[in-house]
Order: sequence, then C-alpha cells, then structure tokens
Amino acid sequence: MATMADWLAAARPRTLPASAIPVAVGVAVARSAGHVVAWHALLALGVALAMQIGANYANDYADGVRGTDAERVGPTRLVASGRASPATMRYAAIATFAVGAAAGLVLAVAVSLWLIGVGAAAIAAAWLYTGGPRPYGYAGYGEAFVFVFFGLVAVVGTTYVTSGELPAIGFLAAVPVGLLAVALLVANNLRDIVSDAACGKRTLVVRLGDQRARLLYVTLVVAAFLASAAVAPWRNGALLGLLAAPIATRPVRRVRSGASGAELAPVLGMTGAVEAAFGLAFAIGLAL
Repeated sequence: MATMADWLAAARPRTLPASAIPVAVGVAVARSAGHVVAWHALLALGVALAMQIGANYANDYADGVRGTDAERVGPTRLVASGRASPATMRYAAIATFAVGAAAGLVLAVAVSLWLIGVGAAAIAAAWLYTGGPRPYGYAGYGEAFVFVFFGLVAVVGTTYVTSGELPAIGFLAAVPVGLLAVALLVANNLRDIVSDAACGKRTLVVRLGDQRARLLYVTLVVAAFLASAAVAPWRNGALLGLLAAPIATRPVRRVRSGASGAELAPVLGMTGAVEAAFGLAFAIGLAL
C-alpha cells in the first residue's frame, strides 16, 4: 500500500518549480505593468501546481500500464512497483486535474471565459504526454509542449489573469522560464536514456543520442540566462536573474562530465534548484 510519503514522492516535488516559477514571473510582469489581483494570483498558482501534479500522476499511471517503468534508473513509480493500482492512480490524476479545473473555472468566470479553452488544452496536453493511443512524449515532442505550457502559456496566462493585460514583455519573460523547464525534462530523460530506448520510448533525448542530448541540456541552460539578459533593455531588473548562474555550474559540470544513469539522478534536483533561484531573482527584478 502506498503511504502518504509515496504519494508525495509520486508528485515529484523536485520538478514543481517548473509550475510555480512561471506564476511568480507572470505576477512580476503584471506588477511592473500596473497592478495585481492577489486572489487571482493564488488561484493561478493552484491551477499550475494541480496541472503538474496531475500530469505526474497521469505519467505514473500510463507508463505503469504500458510497462515502460518496469526497469528505470530514477525513483520507483507507484503503479510499476505495485504500491498503487492503475485504477487508483488514474483516479488520483483525474481528481488532481479536477481541482485545477475548478480553480481555473473560477478564474475564467472572473476574467474571461476563453480561458476555459486554454485550461482544457493544458489538461489534454498533460494526459496525452504519455497517455492515449499515441503519446507525444514517446515520439520526441515533449520538450516542445513543455516550452509552450510551462513557459509561454503559464507566464503570459498568469500575467493576463492577474492584471487583465497582455504586455509584450510577458512573452519575452516567458522564454527563459520555458527554456529552464525544458532543461528539467531533458535532465530527467537523459538519466533514463538507456531504459527509455530499451522499451521503445523515443524521447527527444533518445532520438538525439547521448552526446547531443548533453549538448542540448547545456545549451538550454546557457540560453535561458542569455534570454533573461535580453529582457534588460525593457526591464533593467531582469539582470538579477543572472545571480543564479553560479548555481547552474554544478548540474552543467555533472552533465558534461559524462555521468550516466544513477549518477545523473541529482541533476534533476539541481536543475530544479537553478530554475527556482533564477525564477525568484528574475521575478523580483521584473517587479522592481
């Protein structure tokens, strides 16, 4: 039987900065543009966290049913290990999505009903990453969707629901956030490259191969900091994001060293820490 600690681990807390940071940056953009509706911001955070946790549960369910989690380097998944039945995990994912959808519906009623379509698209993207007859995560398209939903949609959407505006700076600020979210996924898939390839899971990392995937990871991290500096002509405070650059040297060195398998496991947490530190500094700079 899965314990509360097991369910918390299945939510993959080390990856949650990918959903919280875009909200912080979106709120900062809204603040710099004029005003922020505080309760809208809290609901936006709830939606983002629920969507990601729901996606993680859905991933645990779908991979467990397909058998692709039977042999893995990373933490054991609940369905694959037998600690949770597929039905239980499926219901957990649906319930978590429902919580996010409820919060999103309140925002849509308060701001604009077209947001319902955005929310539906986010849930579909989360479920179909590894679910459905043709999961796009198995075909190498996961990174593109992560950039769109954890970068552009999350940052720009938060700015809109908290301020009612869509300033151009929001789209620029979303780029480095999205790039670091993609780096988080690449770190995860680089750790699992051997097991993913063996079970036919053709992630982008598997398609690129080990060496080019490592180059992609480094490029994403460096590009994120460069993109944040590119925002400086419009918001000088964006340069505060560069304060997190020293933290990024650890995971970059680990990836470049040729570490593989379990040796790459800490890179996921390190990358999450980079995104959290960068996002907070970047958000503060934008707000100022």
